[in-house]
Amino acid sequence: MGKLFLLHHVVGTFLLDERGEIVKGFLAVKDIDENVEQNLKLESGSDELPASLSRVFEELSADSTYVVETEQLARLLSRRGAAGVEVDRGAEPFRRFRERVADIAVELGFVRSREEYYEYMRAFLTELARRKLRAAARRRDLLAAQSIRAIDDLDKTFNLFATRLREWYGVHFPELDEHIPKHEQYIELVYELGHRENFTIEKLERLGVPRSKAEKIAEAARNSIGADLSDFDIEPIKVMAEIALTMYNLRQRLADYVEAVMREVAPNVTALVGGLLGARLISLAGSLEDLAKLPASTIQVLGAEKALFRALRTGTKPPKHGVIFQYPEIHRSPRWQRGKIARALAGKLSIAAKVDAFTGRLVGEKLVEDLKKRIEEIKRLYPKPPLKKEVAGPLPPKKEKEKKRETRRPRR
Repeated sequence: MGKLFLLHHVVGTFLLDERGEIVKGFLAVKDIDENVEQNLKLESGSDELPASLSRVFEELSADSTYVVETEQLARLLSRRGAAGVEVDRGAEPFRRFRERVADIAVELGFVRSREEYYEYMRAFLTELARRKLRAAARRRDLLAAQSIRAIDDLDKTFNLFATRLREWYGVHFPELDEHIPKHEQYIELVYELGHRENFTIEKLERLGVPRSKAEKIAEAARNSIGADLSDFDIEPIKVMAEIALTMYNLRQRLADYVEAVMREVAPNVTALVGGLLGARLISLAGSLEDLAKLPASTIQVLGAEKALFRALRTGTKPPKHGVIFQYPEIHRSPRWQRGKIARALAGKLSIAAKVDAFTGRLVGEKLVEDLKKRIEEIKRLYPKPPLKKEVAGPLPPKKEKEKKRETRRPRR
């Protein structure tokens, strides 16, 4: 029968000749909910096909070549034994059909008028978009991405509050700053004890401070050079400390939540780098599926976009790692080993993300084992920094700006 053009449309499924005329066709179900549901199943790759498409497949001829618009329809045709299948999205018969699809829908009795056709299409597309948005909102990897962004916001705000509190309370008890370097412990002591007269050894030990340090803090409180403050002055400081402590506790709860969600949606990525770093990678990529589609080289520099584009613009060295620098084996290693470890980790992360997104199998332990072997190999092969390359020939002339800087007199 030569070449036929298979077109699946909201109105139905049709076989067209090369002039765009309908050779055979079957109308879709009129009910919008059912029609949307069938088309969504077709998009998702389900074996349950729309009724109109199934009926066309029953009419396939072995001696015909079929032209379709999508790779998915081509695969479906091939599974059903079609000998010749081509994909041509811009074929002329498809375009001609769509130019007069409203009239065709009226002629075939799908709708009674062109106005009803356009109203039907509006309702169909609205319902289709609504269901896709609802499905996207149900994805738990997006919840992990939102949670890690909330943690980042909380970290920034907590550090800002802690710095302000240290300066503010330092007016009253400046010596406490050097004895308690951890923000959360400093804030807890200020909130619980308030006035420096309350910094006794017994109270400090009750709040978890070791005795040796408690004795030093108590002595510093007795001999403090800070100003005396009344209850009226100390109260707003304690209120601010309470808010900062609430933020810190919320941050801990969110971190536990992210770990739990990541173990559920991306167990292999979590096995490699932990829940927080895994969620941060998903957040930077956009979603778990987007992360799975990225090459390992891109995962390696995720989060270092500014440095990467600066390197491309100025010709300087590109960054060797982005946010995966938080991986302990990278930031604890010597600088000449970090790039190699980052490359090995990015390769394993690329595999883990693909498995998490598309198969759901558990391969985390194997990936962690392989990564450890590779890291040990890197540390064994590159124990010392590489030798610096000697520059051949005379040194390049200094720029005018550098000359002026050298001849400038130092300030007195």
